[in-house]
Amino acid sequence: MNKVVLITGVSSGFGLDAAKILIKNNYIVYGVARNEKKLEEIKKLGINTYKLDVTDYNEAKNVILDIIKKEGKIDILVNNAGYGELGPIEEVSIDNAKRQMEVNVFAMANMIKLVLPYMRENKSGRIINISSVAGRVSTYFGGWYNISKYAVEALTDTLRMDVKKYGIEVTAIEPGPFKTNWGIIASDNLIKTTKGSVYESDGIDVANFYKEGYLKENFLIKDPIKVSKLIAKVCMKKHIKARYLVGRFTRSMVFFSKILPVRMTDKIKMSTKK
Repeated sequence: MNKVVLITGVSSGFGLDAAKILIKNNYIVYGVARNEKKLEEIKKLGINTYKLDVTDYNEAKNVILDIIKKEGKIDILVNNAGYGELGPIEEVSIDNAKRQMEVNVFAMANMIKLVLPYMRENKSGRIINISSVAGRVSTYFGGWYNISKYAVEALTDTLRMDVKKYGIEVTAIEPGPFKTNWGIIASDNLIKTTKGSVYESDGIDVANFYKEGYLKENFLIKDPIKVSKLIAKVCMKKHIKARYLVGRFTRSMVFFSKILPVRMTDKIKMSTKK
């Protein structure tokens, strides 16, 4: 039987390209996103779609129930939906911080809670959480985005142990910087967050550093298809690892953050400021 995959945040970037690859490999792919217009276009690719704000538990529950009604199972959940709320802790409002945690962590947890009973009943399943190298290495003005991704790492690790005996596998994919709209949107948010504050000048410098990297040809920031191919590969592999770092220098970033003095790594991270 063809495997059924559910991908959140399927309207663009990693999620959309992974869905295209899986469709070509005869997977039954369901995708959810908030942008109804984009979902109409995605349907033409053979991807089954639902308009969904992943933070709405009742809506998410209805989507899961409908997929189960149609397919009888969900073999793989790819938790891809998320965004970046950058800025100094002092300047990011608690409401915005809560929204960041709601989308990047609690919505992910809810999707997991909703699919687990069906995976456990089938004695098999795979949950792939899209984290970030920013969940292993904190960044300058990474703020609540860093905090949310560190939480995703912890969620993934503890969940992996929770469900192992039921034949369910759990992993985290940890991308470094890739050419997606994420960098531009996050940079614009950083400028807005720091405007009029004591951090304004530094915020502009850091935002411009990110924008230059994401908009121009850059040896560090590469085509996001590499991440999408990895997501699809992890869906298709017989056995998977606990986590996957992907992107140029991500392994070096994690390694040196562990062995170098904290003051030195702070200085390196803050060198993004002009």
